[in-house]
Amino acid sequence: MLTRVKSAVTHFMGGMVAPGANGDHPGAGGSDLPLKFPYMRPEFLGLSLDEMECSADHGARPILILKESHRLPWATGYAEVINAGKSSLNEDQACCQVLTVKPKPPASGGSSSGGGGNQTPTSRRRSSLPNGEGLGLRESQEVCEGLTLHYWALFDGHAGSGAAVAATRQLHGHIAQHLQEVLEILRLPAQPPPTCMGEEPLNHHLHHHHHHHHHQQQQQQQPQQPQQNLTPNSQRSLTRAASLRGAAGAPGPSSGTPPPQTRFFTEKKVSHESLVVGALENAFKDMDVLIEKDKAVYNMSGGCTALVVLYLLGKLAVIIRSGEVIAMSTEFTPESERQRLQFLAYMHPHLLGNEFTHLEFARRVQKKEVGKRMLYRDFTMSGWAYKNIEEEDLKFPLIYGEGKKARVLATIGVTRGLGDHDLKVHDSNIFIKPFLSCCPE
Repeated sequence: MLTRVKSAVTHFMGGMVAPGANGDHPGAGGSDLPLKFPYMRPEFLGLSLDEMECSADHGARPILILKESHRLPWATGYAEVINAGKSSLNEDQACCQVLTVKPKPPASGGSSSGGGGNQTPTSRRRSSLPNGEGLGLRESQEVCEGLTLHYWALFDGHAGSGAAVAATRQLHGHIAQHLQEVLEILRLPAQPPPTCMGEEPLNHHLHHHHHHHHHQQQQQQQPQQPQQNLTPNSQRSLTRAASLRGAAGAPGPSSGTPPPQTRFFTEKKVSHESLVVGALENAFKDMDVLIEKDKAVYNMSGGCTALVVLYLLGKLAVIIRSGEVIAMSTEFTPESERQRLQFLAYMHPHLLGNEFTHLEFARRVQKKEVGKRMLYRDFTMSGWAYKNIEEEDLKFPLIYGEGKKARVLATIGVTRGLGDHDLKVHDSNIFIKPFLSCCPE
């Protein structure tokens, strides 16, 4: 009912805010600073300024869809509508790109891991609004100039649209930068990723070692043994064995040939897919750090959650069982991440500002219940138990509420996202950001 009343009042007053207002909430801070990016709707919608203003009408609430069905790859659909009056503008954003990650220039001497906004981009848009050319499923998307990938992203903004707009404009660039670091490795799926960059591949040492002994055998006119087909795992094992034998004094190559590297320890097996996952994780962290830095010099409000999908190298992750599509992602809520949040508060109690308790109770504890036993659970527990209520337990719980009403520090209903660096508990100096993880999963 209150939402309807607010919507009616907003519509009566005009229901419009200038597109450049960035959807900031009163008291968000930094209103005198310039915007880094103007407020926008998804680029692929192709909205004019008039259409963008009409899309923010809380009375009519028009549903926006693609003007041309072929403007997104793989017949991707999209629709959006403004909320019923919770915010002046639509704080959510979306992005879809077809990117080409190119190899590093040979003469590049600086590091590209900084993720700064002014760095030369390591990826190029083949088409910001692809028309479907070359978008079919292929075994490999390697091209001579680099690696082609498809990128979809949704950003659910809150407390302003600034963080969501920034992530829409920049996150795919950070992903491309980190993929560029491992591009040459990804383009060789038959070879395991090297443990240390700059080392010669293990199969190179094995081939050289085998060739040396084969040459010796020919000189001594000894019968040649047939060469075995070696897998990458067997190559690793044989190379380690040869290294250990060489270290123990066994005969090795001649003095003119460098011996294989000696390794007295095992190496973890790392897949190429895990390198892509690592690139995504580091890109999210870089994006969050950049938002924090930009907040000091730009008007960048709020925060956002993010959902990103990548398609590259012919790898698909879609689960269909008995004709039913299985969800690949789960929503992070205060309830689903209760133990992580409780453990963080237990290890760093100062983050609670002496106002909250990390324990969860079956209901809010009252003063008259001190000394009684009540159901509770700690970060070590998935079940429930009883404990004696103490004065400390009268503090407000770190996580309170159920379902959609669950909140962290009585303020926010999400536990992972980008931004929110200046978000505090109402009428206090307790920051909420330490409990909000920017790491995807």
